[in-house]
Amino acid sequence: MAFTHKTPSIKLSDGTSIPQLGFGTFQVPPADAVETVGAALEVGFRHIDTAQGYQNEAEVGEAIANSGIARDEIYVTSKLTNSKHAREDVMRSFDETLEKLRLDRLDLFLIHWPLPTKYDGDFVSTWKAMLELVEDGRLTSAGVSNFEPAHLTKIIEETGATPVVNQIEAHPFFRNDVARRASHEQAIAVEAWGPLAKGEALSDPVVKAIAAETDRAASQVVLRWHVQRGDIIFPKSMHRERMAENLAIFDFELSDDQIARIDALDKGDEGRQGPNPNTFDKV
Repeated sequence: MAFTHKTPSIKLSDGTSIPQLGFGTFQVPPADAVETVGAALEVGFRHIDTAQGYQNEAEVGEAIANSGIARDEIYVTSKLTNSKHAREDVMRSFDETLEKLRLDRLDLFLIHWPLPTKYDGDFVSTWKAMLELVEDGRLTSAGVSNFEPAHLTKIIEETGATPVVNQIEAHPFFRNDVARRASHEQAIAVEAWGPLAKGEALSDPVVKAIAAETDRAASQVVLRWHVQRGDIIFPKSMHRERMAENLAIFDFELSDDQIARIDALDKGDEGRQGPNPNTFDKV
């Protein structure tokens, strides 16, 4: 897949490429999703991240179909919902995802959460089912989300197959360096969800100061910090002007000092805003 837009791509371990910046659809209501995703595509996004659990796959699919953009120009990700970890449920739900998205092939499919306290702790069988989807050709790449180092080790050791990405919570207040490092050691690309810390990073004095120094919006500063770390990100906005602003982060750089000042905002596990993957068990 070759992308002609201006967003840089990151090469994944299976030889495919993924745009480093995408559009996130978490908590985009289905009633608004066709218009919102359509606007994101019009502005220039070519990477859309959704999930079975977001309840908006059908609307995302409608927006893509309406866009008139060639299929190979749009990178689409979805994620397996927590109640579908059994093999037959993986297969059935994936069929439903393709139907809702109006696609005959999905670029990337992720196990949304490892759920180590559910399904007798067996997320390896779920991973094997994901690999079957790649083998049959309807899924290009398989990955995981919210996997801690031990979870990654387990699926890799028991299957010999490594996820291409691990989508984890990461932002200035919670760099999540342990999971990030474990991913990189296995040549797994890191996708950062919640990159703006639910918007809280935008009001931080350090971020605001750097925004003033660079004459950029606070959101651009934080997203640029992610980009220079090598993260794949997909900020969400319901507003076209903000979407365009989020795309305009590839024509400036943060200095080493500015990067270090943002790095210093990390609060370790206290900065985590989402659930802990070791204990999260909502099915």
